[in-house]
Amino acid sequence: MALGEGDKLPSGKLLQMTENGPAAVDLADYQTGRVAIFALPGAYTGTCSTQHVPSFIRTADQFRGKGVDRIVCISVNDPFVMGAWATDTGADKAGLTFLSDADGAFTKAMGMNFDAPPAGLLGRSKRYAMLVEDGTITAFQAEESPGQCSVSGGESLLERA
Repeated sequence: MALGEGDKLPSGKLLQMTENGPAAVDLADYQTGRVAIFALPGAYTGTCSTQHVPSFIRTADQFRGKGVDRIVCISVNDPFVMGAWATDTGADKAGLTFLSDADGAFTKAMGMNFDAPPAGLLGRSKRYAMLVEDGTITAFQAEESPGQCSVSGGESLLERA
């Protein structure tokens, strides 16, 4: 069963690419303040690259203006890919944080894992976005299909911020 509004953000560790290589990020660090988190099926994939990430780059300043402290992208990819993708999309310059859920543990804890073998996607994350305030999910918007980006886009989540 998927987590949703009113639930606590799962605990655990993700990976972030740094100048010194992959570094563990404790999700406890995201338990204070307001955080916008969006998750997607895969780095460098079509909808993720052309719609989802750009929507949060476009709205980053507006989220900050509404008191959102961090904007985080999570995907079941390795930290090297996530680091390169953040640079290639310009998300790093927009102040977005890209985190790797390399083993899919966070995605499974969220109840948002799925497989799409014909597309070569196994153990991936469904597409969704959420607002988290002091560790509690206050807004949760998931797509019906991983190829869509409407309710999970930056503009849509911004309406709930």
